[in-house]
Formats: sequence, structure tokens, C-alpha cells
Amino acid sequence: MHPVVTVIVTAIIAFVLAAVVLKLIDYLRRTDAETRAREIIAKAESDIESRRKEAELQIKEAAIQQRADGERELARFRQELHERERQMDKRHDSLDQREDQLRKQEKMVESTQRKLSERIEETNRRNEDLEKLLDVQRQTLHQLSGLSRDEARELLLAQLDREMQREAGALISRYEKELAAQCEQKSRDVMITALQRYASAHTAETTTSTVDIPNDDMKGRIIGREGRNIRAFEKATGVDVIIDDTPGVVIVSGFDMVRREVARISLTKLIADGRIHPSRIEEVVNETQQELEAHLQKLGEEASQEADVPRLHERLIHLLGRLRFRTSYSQNVLRHSIEVAFLAGMMAEEVGLDGALARRCGLLHDIGKAADHEVEGGHPKIGADILKRYGERPEVVHAALGHHDDLRIDNPYTVLVAAADACSASRPGARRETLERYIKRMEELEAIATTFPGVEQAHAIQAGRELRVLLRAKDTNDETAAKICHDIARACEEQLTYPGEIKVTVLRETRFTELAR
Repeated sequence: MHPVVTVIVTAIIAFVLAAVVLKLIDYLRRTDAETRAREIIAKAESDIESRRKEAELQIKEAAIQQRADGERELARFRQELHERERQMDKRHDSLDQREDQLRKQEKMVESTQRKLSERIEETNRRNEDLEKLLDVQRQTLHQLSGLSRDEARELLLAQLDREMQREAGALISRYEKELAAQCEQKSRDVMITALQRYASAHTAETTTSTVDIPNDDMKGRIIGREGRNIRAFEKATGVDVIIDDTPGVVIVSGFDMVRREVARISLTKLIADGRIHPSRIEEVVNETQQELEAHLQKLGEEASQEADVPRLHERLIHLLGRLRFRTSYSQNVLRHSIEVAFLAGMMAEEVGLDGALARRCGLLHDIGKAADHEVEGGHPKIGADILKRYGERPEVVHAALGHHDDLRIDNPYTVLVAAADACSASRPGARRETLERYIKRMEELEAIATTFPGVEQAHAIQAGRELRVLLRAKDTNDETAAKICHDIARACEEQLTYPGEIKVTVLRETRFTELAR
């Protein structure tokens, strides 16, 4: 039993010791926890105190900053108030000055009104006196003239009407002269611009061609036995062959340049071939004519391309080629037509019209000259008929028909072509006349002018392009001078043939003489 008791006692003692140890450990733990708690609380209180101090510092700094901002804002407001006060003072001073000026102006206006009232009263008095005086004068005029009031009024109105009509006529005449001067200046500018933009060679051509021969024995072979070769050649070509003492050349003469060219080429071929007899002459002439027809077609195509006029009828192209061998006052008609096409096109573009249509009108305006040897009539009518036959536009037809006659204002392309035609014909070197013909034309111009009554002298100047006529002042006046100038111009148109146009200028001297005694 003792061991059991011992074990139990030992167990009890161990249990009691264990309990004591546990309580001791628990006490130590509580003591440690309280210590740590106190430390944590002390640390928290320290942190709280430091944070409170920091918050107080931040609050103080924010308050100081807000105070500084407020002071700056207050200073700015004070500055603005001072500025506004200065502006108000300036405005107040300006208003005071304006008020003083207004007072002065009011005084001036009152003074002016007073003076004006006095003048009005004085004027009214003078008007009353004038009315009385006019009444007296009217009564006196009625007594002297024997006219009633209504009759005098009608007479005065009629006189005023005549004066107004005369003044209106003078005003209309002045504006018409100014408009005519402006139109003339504009037309000069347009033509000068077109002439400056287009430059071409201008040389007059002759009506003869020369053919070189290797020796003078060839002249006899060209003439043939009893002249049969030369007669056959002239008959086949329609030209004159001139064989004289000039060494080394034979002259082919004729006004139809196509025939003359055929004759020149044919004669050159015959001389080169050496076989010259009537049958060979006829053969060579026919062959040359066929070659020249093809050459004419080519020349017409080149002319239409150069003038930029497309879609022409084949017959018109052929006629254009014929113009290459046609002259007018020694001016080549094809080159003249191309130049007129360019000038008319540029002038049309200057005034806002169709330049392509104007070039077409200019190129075809002298097409009648290619057929005027074959058809009766002048070249304008022949050309218009040809163009109408081949379907050209009415503007082109009328340009060919009317570029030498009276011009219709409703067809401006005819006017442009006529102007371009005159410019091309009047270029220096484009046309020429023989000396005898030139002198004769100058004499005829002066003779026509001197046949009119009142003409004292007449002088043709500017190579016959201007006629200066001096009138006797005692036998004429300004109205008759204008009529004489018109009549002389019409007489020149009817009686003379000349290239371009002639300007007729009539001068009348008015001389006044007084003696100082």
C-alpha cells in the first residue's frame, strides 16, 4: 500500500507544484503584458503629442500664409481703387473742359443766330425793295414793249428753250467727241498690240521671172525655126517669153503667177533636157501643171496649219495654195492672208471675241482672188460665193464680201478683218507701185481737191496716204469746210484706185486784225 500512497502523494505534490508554477508563469506574463501595455500607451501618448504639435505648427503656418495672401489681395484692391480714382479725376476734368467748351459754343451759336436773324431781316427788307423795284420795271417794260405779262413770259420761255437746246447740243457734242477719242485710242491700242505681237517679212514681188541658160546658143533653140518653139511655148503656158540681148537669161513675163511658175519650171526642164520642139514642150508643160497642182494643195495645207484654221474643204485648200502665186500691188496674197488671219485673231481676243473664228475670216477673206481671172466680178463677191458654196459660216462669208465695202456694225468680225487687212497692206515694204503710177496718183489727188470751190491749195503727203487741203477763209466757213472735206473723200473713192486708205485733212485759217490807236 505504501508505494501506492507514495505515488499518490508524489502526484499530488507534483500537481500542486505544477499549479504553483503555472500561476507564477501567469503572473509573470500579466506583469510583462502590463509593462508592455504601459510602454505602448506611453509611446502612443508621445506620438499624439508630437502630432498635435505638428498640426498646431501647420495651422499656424496656414494662418500666416492666408494672412499674407489677404494682405496682398488687399494691397491690389487698394491699387485698383487708386487707379480708378485717378481715372475718375481725369474724366471729371475732361467733363469740366467740355462743359466750358459747350458754354462757349452756345454763346457763339447765340451770337451767330442773332446775326443771322438780323441778316434775314435785312434780306427780307431788300427782297421787298427788290420786288417793288421789279414791279416798277415790269410796268415800265410793259409800257415800253407793248407786251402783256403772258406774252413776255412766253417770249422769255422760248428764249430759254433755245439756249437750253444749244447748251444740250454742245454737251452732247462734247461727250460724243470724248467717246470717239476714247474709242479711237482703244482701237489704236488693240491694233498696235496685235501688230507688235506678230512680225513677218514684207517684200514686194515682181511680175517677171528669169530663167538661166547655159549659153546664148540656147536662145536660138528656144525660139526655134521661124519661132515655132517659142510660139508653142507661149500658147501652152499663156505667158510671154522675152529674149533680148541680156546674156545668160531668158525672161518669162505674165500677171498670172501660176502660169508664170508653170512656164518657168517647164522652160528650166526643157533647157536641162535639151529636146525643145512643140510636142515635147506640150508634154513637159502638162507634166509641170500636174506637179504644180499637187504643190498648190500642199501650200494650202501648210497655210491652214500655220494660221491654225482646221477643217477646211479640199477646194478651199487648193484655192489658198493658188494665192501663193497671186499678188496685189506686188504683195503676195497668201502671206497677206496669213498675216490678216493672225492680226484679226489677236485683235478679236483683245476685245473678247472668238479668236479662232476671226482667224478663219482673215485667212479666207481674199479667197476670191484665186478665181477672179476665171469668174466675172470683183474678188469680194467671188470669194463670198465660193465660201457659201462650201458651207462656211455666215461670219466668214460676210467678212469676204464686206471687207472693202460699207461695214455692218452688227458683224464685228468683218470690221476686224477690214482693220487687219488695212494694217497688213500699209506695212512698209509690203506693197509698191511704179514711179510713174505713184506720181500720177499724187497729181490726181491734188487735182481732185482743187476742183472744189473755195480750195486754195492741195498737197498730197505721206506717200499719198494723206491729202492736206487749204481753204480760202473769206469764201468758206466751218460748216462748208466740213462738207468740202466729206465731198473730197467721196470723190477720191469714186475716181481713184489705191491701196489702203487716204486721210483727207481740210484746213481753214481764221484771222482777226485790230488797230491800236
